[in-house]
Amino acid sequence: MSRPRAHAPQIVRHSRVSEGHPFPLGATWDGLGVNFSLFSAHATRVELCLFDTTGETELERIDLPEYTDEIWHGYLPDAHPGQVYGYRVHGPYEPDAGHRFNPNKLLIDPYAKQLVGRLRWSESLFGYVIGSKDADLSFDERDSAAFVPKCRVIDPAFTWGAQQRFRTPWDSTLIYEAHLRGISMRHPAVPESLRGTFAGLMNAELLQHIRSLGVSAIELLPVHAFLNDKHLLEKGMNNYWGYNSIAFFAPHPAYLAGGQVNEFKEMVAHLHDAGLELILDVVYNHTAEGNELGPTLSMRGIDNATYYRLVPGNRRCYINDSGTGNTLDLSHPCVLQMVTDSLRYWASEMRVDGFRFDLATILARHAHGYEERHGFLVACRQDPVLSRLKLIAEPWDCGPGGYQVGGFPPGWAEWNDRFRNTVRAFWRGDGGQMAKLAKRLTASGDLFNQRGRRPFASVNFITAHDGFTLRDLVSYDHKHNEANGEDNRDGSDHNLSWNHGCEGPTDDPEIRALRLRQMRNLLATLLFSQGTPMLLAGDEFSRTQHGNNNIYCQDNEIGWVDWSLDEEGRSLLEFTRRLVSLRRAYPIMRRSRFLVGLYNEELGVKDVTWLAPDGAEMTEEQWLDDHARCMGMLMDGRAQPTGIRRSGADATLLLLVNAHHEAVNFRLPEVAQGSGWACLLDTDRPDLRALEAHAFGAEYAVASRSLLLFELQAANP
Repeated sequence: MSRPRAHAPQIVRHSRVSEGHPFPLGATWDGLGVNFSLFSAHATRVELCLFDTTGETELERIDLPEYTDEIWHGYLPDAHPGQVYGYRVHGPYEPDAGHRFNPNKLLIDPYAKQLVGRLRWSESLFGYVIGSKDADLSFDERDSAAFVPKCRVIDPAFTWGAQQRFRTPWDSTLIYEAHLRGISMRHPAVPESLRGTFAGLMNAELLQHIRSLGVSAIELLPVHAFLNDKHLLEKGMNNYWGYNSIAFFAPHPAYLAGGQVNEFKEMVAHLHDAGLELILDVVYNHTAEGNELGPTLSMRGIDNATYYRLVPGNRRCYINDSGTGNTLDLSHPCVLQMVTDSLRYWASEMRVDGFRFDLATILARHAHGYEERHGFLVACRQDPVLSRLKLIAEPWDCGPGGYQVGGFPPGWAEWNDRFRNTVRAFWRGDGGQMAKLAKRLTASGDLFNQRGRRPFASVNFITAHDGFTLRDLVSYDHKHNEANGEDNRDGSDHNLSWNHGCEGPTDDPEIRALRLRQMRNLLATLLFSQGTPMLLAGDEFSRTQHGNNNIYCQDNEIGWVDWSLDEEGRSLLEFTRRLVSLRRAYPIMRRSRFLVGLYNEELGVKDVTWLAPDGAEMTEEQWLDDHARCMGMLMDGRAQPTGIRRSGADATLLLLVNAHHEAVNFRLPEVAQGSGWACLLDTDRPDLRALEAHAFGAEYAVASRSLLLFELQAANP
């Protein structure tokens, strides 16, 4: 299909250009000039567009002179860091064949390290004429440069301190999930000019709070450059969470307080100095360009047929496994290269310690479905940089065969939503949860104990950014997303929540006390379970989102963490710190081997024994009892801790849980080489500090809806 070329501006200068090199991709400053390199398998011509420092005035267009192995490239000896640029890519405009080239549209370099300016929604951003009878088959000749963000060449130089990079072992890892903007916007110690930025997270008081919890890693929601959806802006909202990436190498411009990329590196240095690792939530499954009716901003105009998965037999349309309009095609080697190059960039240049992959199943899907030997998973496993990082999958999407919890290969950890659902259901008082709870307390070995995978593979969580906060989980029966402007239709209806007698806030002291105890129960279950725990920022002091379980568009006080703590919040914060301290003090809570409940004849012990309230081992009938709500978990410290055939030397612990609405008398079991039990923690008595001694065979009244932890006392010599 023949189309007119893009309208060229008046040339105001003539830059020198030479052939340059196809690699590395992107714009690379070498101290003498800048090499520009762009992949496109189907383009017929690529123009490099240079702008002034503001990005508002296009100064010159330069044809990249060479084409090597499907890569267009050129070298500008007169270019320097700070140079603002974009691309115009020529080629066929044949949507039915998957091609959507339109040189009238200025395009973002997929390898851009920094973006300047912001997207301003305009009909000129679209490659077709909006409202035409042919829809996206039409061709729009308007120039989009005035409305699209531009790319900026950076100088990557940064002086890292003498501190050596550290790696927290998985069995000592505790993740704190936070939104970069939300965590600092209301923090009183963070200067207003720095709130919501990388610099804001460097604040000493904020970092001290996080570190005082005993967490080892911060997991930030997406910080790659992303765009705000037009329909949200029209409602006075924006894409708060950031799951709408457009540039996988560039930090989101609004998060840079001073406009310099090195601010991110400074933040990492501060986190590492505080003993905290950094994990980034990354979105490589789709881009902000949407479906066939979306704008032409980057990859669509560079090589649509290569970057995106298109519907076989109807290449005008996109496969939408992400639920957002399009899906990146990581089965293509150059798209896979872009993603792995991005990961290595953030790991090597920015010193990030790990990644959580949004809708990770998509990244390993071929046309026939999820495949463990997909190039992406193979690349991560064999890569000398990526294979040493913490790699966490969100193991589901809305595509065929999309639910893959437990299905990722060795070396990966996975968000475990079955842990979330079972623990919520148990403490809500649902029946038939006992057997499932036992599996979740032991790192879900039914899902992960295979092929030498370790308990860390189960990333356990009660709450996350997507859904209720901990406080709202015990305060609302139903979601309350009216503020999102979608008539409360958005967000999950399957919350497994319970308001305990009143929907939302209440002054009833009994309800408030029960809710607070339930929060303690949920936190204790999370932190006393085998596997890798993840805590949602603010849950440690019971922050609320007022019943909104989908704050993706709430960049305001609904979504921001409120640091003004009341008495209940302060008490829960102190209790959370105690829980983490206990987890760290007792290695048996974070064993690197699965507890399987088998008797070791050589050592004469079971690693874990499940007890009924009478102190005897659970029977099959009791496991199946739909009315059962109380049981004990005995973790024997003498059990084999590693593959070496030797006895362990850890403390022996007894965990009791009772989700019944009444107290249950529990007979404390007798254990060899012990003299009795000392109560370490009781969620019904959170102020308990002094150890209470209890004899073998004694009946302990486990309060309704409570959790207790006991330590075996050594026998007298």
